[in-house]
Amino acid sequence: MTDQLPHLDTSRSVADRVAHLLALMTPQEKAGQMLQLDARGDLEDVVLAHHAGSVLHASPERLAAAHDLTARTRLRIPLLVGEDCIHGHSFFEGATIFPTQLGMAASWDADLLARVARATAVEASATGIHWTFSPVLCIARDLRWGRVNETFGEDPFLIGELASAMVRGYQGEGLTDATAVLACAKHFAGYSETQGGRDASEADISRRKLRSWFLPPFERVAREGCRTFMLGYQTTDGVPITVNSWLLDEVLRGEWGYTGVLVTDWDNVGRMVWEQRVQPDHAHAAAAAVRAGNDLVMTTPGFFAGALEAIDRGMLAEKDLDRAVGRILALKFELGLFEDPRRPEPRRQRAVVGSDDHARLNLEAARRSLVLLTNDGVLPLAGGLVRVGDGPTEGPAAEAVRTVAVVGPLADDPQTQLGDWAGSSGQADWLPDGQPRSMITTVLDGLRAAVPDGWRVTEARGAEILSLAPDPEGALFPDGQPRPPVVVPAEPDDALIAEAVAAARDADHVVAVVGDRIELVGEGRSTATLELLGGQVALLEALEATGTPLVVVLLASKPLVLPPAAHRAGALLWVANPGMEGGRAVAELLLGLTEPSGRLPVSFPRHVGQQPTYYNQVRGQHGSRYADLTQTPAFAFGEGLSYSTVAYSRAAVAASPLLTVADTVRVEVTVANTGDRPVRETVQLYIRDEVTSASWTDRELKAFRQVDLAPGEERRVAIELPVAECSIVDGAGVRRVEPGGFEALVGPSSRTEDLLAVPFTVLPPG
Repeated sequence: MTDQLPHLDTSRSVADRVAHLLALMTPQEKAGQMLQLDARGDLEDVVLAHHAGSVLHASPERLAAAHDLTARTRLRIPLLVGEDCIHGHSFFEGATIFPTQLGMAASWDADLLARVARATAVEASATGIHWTFSPVLCIARDLRWGRVNETFGEDPFLIGELASAMVRGYQGEGLTDATAVLACAKHFAGYSETQGGRDASEADISRRKLRSWFLPPFERVAREGCRTFMLGYQTTDGVPITVNSWLLDEVLRGEWGYTGVLVTDWDNVGRMVWEQRVQPDHAHAAAAAVRAGNDLVMTTPGFFAGALEAIDRGMLAEKDLDRAVGRILALKFELGLFEDPRRPEPRRQRAVVGSDDHARLNLEAARRSLVLLTNDGVLPLAGGLVRVGDGPTEGPAAEAVRTVAVVGPLADDPQTQLGDWAGSSGQADWLPDGQPRSMITTVLDGLRAAVPDGWRVTEARGAEILSLAPDPEGALFPDGQPRPPVVVPAEPDDALIAEAVAAARDADHVVAVVGDRIELVGEGRSTATLELLGGQVALLEALEATGTPLVVVLLASKPLVLPPAAHRAGALLWVANPGMEGGRAVAELLLGLTEPSGRLPVSFPRHVGQQPTYYNQVRGQHGSRYADLTQTPAFAFGEGLSYSTVAYSRAAVAASPLLTVADTVRVEVTVANTGDRPVRETVQLYIRDEVTSASWTDRELKAFRQVDLAPGEERRVAIELPVAECSIVDGAGVRRVEPGGFEALVGPSSRTEDLLAVPFTVLPPG
């Protein structure tokens, strides 16, 4: 067999095997190998007619059928199977669905995210998935953008830390590991810099700005071995990223020496024809995509005929396909797919998918994702409870019988709690009802299970959020994809509000769970407003008027503009989309069984007109506010409360404050837990370059440390930072450290009033 098909001989080098296989392939097989097609379509057409090298969105049954068809092809080149396993194995029934990426980012815990990615890879690999389109390295800017929930927030350094951890978790010990899946850094690059928050719109962004903030997280994971990159939809300076030779050839392949596989996003190649209209037909679009260095072309079936037509017309040579096809084949050889196509393994699935170990990790992730934003002392409820092991609640607080009214349209909405890319979010037609209800603990479920014996938990819906109407422009986009329906905000319902008010008046505490729904979230679902929709504002106002202590739980995919009633509530807790264990985690925090430790990875605006609100904006403007509104965010990057209080003092630069670029600056600060409960504190280090040759931000996060402090404990915390990291991108586009004065800023958030400043100087070379 190996004499006839040398590429099956495992004793040969990968390069040798690729060369032999390329020599056997026809132009049709090469063009097909560059295709990644939707497995929800006609599989015989996908595999046999188009020779597709990769598929995505395959239900378990269709994945098995696709493998069977591949075994009938002439060269039996195995399929590469991809899926959007963004925060868990999104579209496999019974898989572990973790908090969304933005929610997990609130943990500021790279090790935790590495373990989440590892668990996801273990589950996904057992179901025959080889490749996850994760992590997302986009920077949250305009919060109206529908995909903010998929990001790690607004800061490039935090993004790089967490994305790098997830890449390590996904790819494990190497591609020969049967539990490893390929990571995919997306969306390269600048996709989130939208116009008006509109998804996939022109990104009006300079090369210097790209190098300053948008590219560093991608450069980090590229150099650390992330095996695939996905390209954004947008154009930059009029050039679609799909054919942006400066980004793909000069920077990614050239400066960074990246040798991994590039995949376009959904129909990027076709989009150049029917939407962006920068190519006259699929032949020209295919030729441009190949010349630009794309490898896999996602869901553009017209690429197949277009590439072959381009070869016939002399716009491409057959050998022009070899570079991309060679990279795809090499990846398949490295994964060992020719020897073992890694089909689904039912026995392994039964052992690992939705396992108890993964559920425990999910609960840990959910607990760490919760951010307490305000608290006038109403939390923890009844002064806090004490739980001994897994036994009953004990202590003085447990003796007082209480009634908790749980109200709001999201208090018992299990699928919304999971967020986007989670089963019922519209991408998987084989899971019409989403993930199993029995696996999901809502906030209502969690409180019912966690309150002490004798406590009462009542419920009332209180409001509706929205209904849906057909898009007046038609049911389908020009490429045949379905248009999302149009959201119609619900009107306040007097009867629902009255029911909630009655429940609140009869209770000792009221917990209102409000936020957004999946119809307002995700790809193609940007919003013109950031306010709570439907009857939710009226509900909060009515609850506030009862005088019952009010806790607002904001179950929202991203920061929203909150009404005065929410800001005046006794406590405000942002929980993002906290996943399957989210309701239990929320209940435990409300009752004081756990300590709040989350810190914001993204700022909250006071008004949608403030967009964008990120902390590290470039210095320089007239004044420091709008004429009618402050520019300061409602809640800033890095903020988050504990049930204890923490004091910072005696910040200093250890040793000499005169440093060279080759040195390391060591910043020390005393952190004291001045309260009576334990605390996990995130100590944040920002750097300010006092005078720069080109405009720059006032401060940038450069490092952080998390420390656990017992009540009354004080600790001297040291954070070390290479001076080489105190760089800017100058006017010529070169990243360098400029000699002169700096300040190390250390404290609990990005707000200047929260930071202690310590000066140091970087000396000129020589």
